[in-house]
Amino acid sequence: MVLKRHVLFLKTGVWILGLTPLGWAVYRFFLGDGFGANPIAELQLWGGLTSLTTLLCAVGVTPVRRLTGWNGLQKARRLIGLFAFFYVTLHFLIWIGVDQFFAWEYIVEDIAERPYILIGFSAFMLLIPLAITSTRGWIRRLGRNWVRLHRLVYVAALFGIIHYYWVTKADDRWPTFALIVWAVAMALRTAWWLRRLRSVTRARGAAAGAAA
Repeated sequence: MVLKRHVLFLKTGVWILGLTPLGWAVYRFFLGDGFGANPIAELQLWGGLTSLTTLLCAVGVTPVRRLTGWNGLQKARRLIGLFAFFYVTLHFLIWIGVDQFFAWEYIVEDIAERPYILIGFSAFMLLIPLAITSTRGWIRRLGRNWVRLHRLVYVAALFGIIHYYWVTKADDRWPTFALIVWAVAMALRTAWWLRRLRSVTRARGAAAGAAA
């Protein structure tokens, strides 16, 4: 009962934090400065920053859980990942709808000719199967392959960082910080994977020795 209450509080907090950027954007658009003198560019920048921040939060769940021992945090990982996909999709829709006015010929041309758009679009495409397979039914169907598939979130996050860096070359502080967070998460996962591999190898060696 206590565990269920903690999970409920955790997910409620994720919902509040996840919707806060959207609420702030709506407030700024209608009651604030309307996203400044160049609202389309500012709106796209907001969408990209929010997408990348939420995506890094999803990437950081497992390392934080393992470092702190707070296993309940894993129950919020799927929700955080869906929020990340929501903001990435919103960022994409702002670009094709508000900036490009659904001019598909120019959209396809931009994706093909501009590397920063291509890599951002690639990150979005990588997240689509992760969002589709985020249900419990897909987790049961895919089994261990579900874990392998969802490791693509690290590739998508890296693509997002590169995309954001190319967009904001004049100020690379946030992309650099994001890259550090991503690298730390990857280093921790690699270290844990190597430790688990050594444990499995030792266990197999001990079993082989006992059998001999």
